[in-house]
Parts: sequence; structure tokens; C-alpha cells
Amino acid sequence: MNWSDMTVMVTGGTGSFGKKFINTIQARHQPEKVIIFSRDELKQHEMRMAGFNQPNLRYFIGDVRDEDRLRRAMQGVDIVVHAAALKQVPACEYNPKEAIKTNILGTSNVVDAALDTGVKKVLALSTDKAVNPVNLYGATKLAAEKLAVQSNAYAGGRETRISCVRYGNVVGSRGSVVPMFLGQRASGRLTVTDDRMTRFWITLDQGVNFVIRCIEQMHGGEVFVPKIPSTTIVDLARAVAPQAEIEIIGIRPGEKLHEVLISEDEARSTVELADMYVVQPATASWFGYEWEDQGSKLEDGFRYASNTNDHWLTPEEIADIIAPIEEEYLKGMLG
Repeated sequence: MNWSDMTVMVTGGTGSFGKKFINTIQARHQPEKVIIFSRDELKQHEMRMAGFNQPNLRYFIGDVRDEDRLRRAMQGVDIVVHAAALKQVPACEYNPKEAIKTNILGTSNVVDAALDTGVKKVLALSTDKAVNPVNLYGATKLAAEKLAVQSNAYAGGRETRISCVRYGNVVGSRGSVVPMFLGQRASGRLTVTDDRMTRFWITLDQGVNFVIRCIEQMHGGEVFVPKIPSTTIVDLARAVAPQAEIEIIGIRPGEKLHEVLISEDEARSTVELADMYVVQPATASWFGYEWEDQGSKLEDGFRYASNTNDHWLTPEEIADIIAPIEEEYLKGMLG
């Protein structure tokens, strides 16, 4: 796959993932054109001012809720990375219709526009909260996953293929607990909802590299899940502020003690590779099964959960991950 001949579009391109993804493919591959599709003109302006002003970049103001605008933006596009979403759990709970319009109907619009304009590959970003969801955000991402995977059935004779990636919390992204802990550190008191809580963690760089790899390897219909480490929230808090008091404030509505990346039911149609799992579609036989002979089947009852993970971050590894986020945070505070 030759990225330099490709036109790439990123929905939600001004977000944490979008900026890192664009910066990485620019440095590594220099695509023919990169379209940054988002609804906030200020964030697009700030992105330009931050150095995202190369001649091959295009800024498109638009909303994934607007299928006509998506169709216009996708003219001549080869690859779409669908990263636009409402992802703050409390905001989605309080504004349920808005979450549905963006996360579910928006994904449907992305799929339809890609099919209509002949986009070759669509990769949608999902989350561990889509597995056995307990909040509206997770439920909308589960529906978005199903839409993306099953919409390969609409491709017919078209080239368009659609897949998903699903991973855990991104350290330092918008809404991450790490910046919150950094903000609380000066008070000498950090708040944790439950001291038993565990989460999967992935850095922004790791997430971007995984997405690039999946775009290059996808056949359509898969959900790609990286093998990533877990940590307890308490260990994370102690790494940010070793001397601070940790106050347990009680689990919030819509919050799980532990997250799951692959459920027992999905495991039956999942293939394990050295550094990732590939969840194949369970209900269709005409796409998504190219990985069948490239890995091993999972044992009956397998469940990939943050509390039973066999890879845990050490305190030193947590400190190494937090260091650059802390540096950026302090720059923001000082600048």
C-alpha cells in the first residue's frame, strides 16, 4: 500500500487522535492529500497555527450528522479514518439524543457517503466501553461497530471495505483521568471513584500506529483489538502524585469497575495473533474471514478483561508514560 498516492480523510480530525494521526502519516508517508473534517472552525484555526499548514492539508468544516457534506468531502478520497464522536460519558448520559445523532447516525452517514463515493477503506475507532455497555456512550459505540461491520454487505461490487479498531483508555487524551490528576495534585488530594477499579491503557502513539497498521492490513468486516496492558486507577494516581492523599468518592453512574475488550461470546469468532486479536463477524460468511488461518482460535470461555489481563504496567512504566503528558500539561499551565 502506497500512502503517498492516497487521499486520506479524518473525521474529528482536530481531536487528540486526529492531530497525532495526521502528524504521524505526514512525517512517515506524506499522502497526496489529507482532509481534516470537523465542525469547529476555531479548532481548525488553532491547528493551522500549531503548524498543520502543509500544502497537502485541507480543512473541511462539516458535521458527521450531515451526510451531504460528508459526501462532498469524500469526493476522490481513498481512506477514511472515522474518529468523530461524542465520548464524554456524563455528557452522553445528559444529552442522549445528541450522542445517538453523532455516534450512531453519524457513523451511518460516514458509511453511506463512503459507499456512494467509492472510498476504498473506512476504519472506525471504537472503545472497550462498547463491550457489554452499561452507559449510553458504550451503547452508541456498540451500535456504531455493528453498523460499520455489517455495512460491508452493502458494498456489492464496490471496492469499499469497512472495519473497526477497539482499544482502551488513551493516556493523556481529552477526558483522560491523567490530566485531571495533574490538576488535583497541587491540592494534595486526588479523587478516585473506587480503589478496586482497573483499566486498559494505550498511549496516543501506540493507538495511532495500531490504526495505521490496521488500515494497511484490513480486509473489511474485522474488529481489531490490540494486546495492551492494564493498571489500577490507584496505581496511576500514586504515579502522578506519590505524596498525595487518595480520596475514594464512590463509583459514578454508568461506570464499570473493570473494562472488557473481548467478551466470552465474541471470543468464539476471534483469532489471536502475536500482538492483537481479530474479531471476525459472527453472522455473515462473505467477508471478514481472511484471518481464519493466520492465528489461533481462543479457548472456550476466554474473556479479555482489564482485571484478568496478564500484562500489567509497573510503577516505572506508568511514570515513563506520564512524563511527556506532565510536560505538556505544565507547558499549558505556564504558557
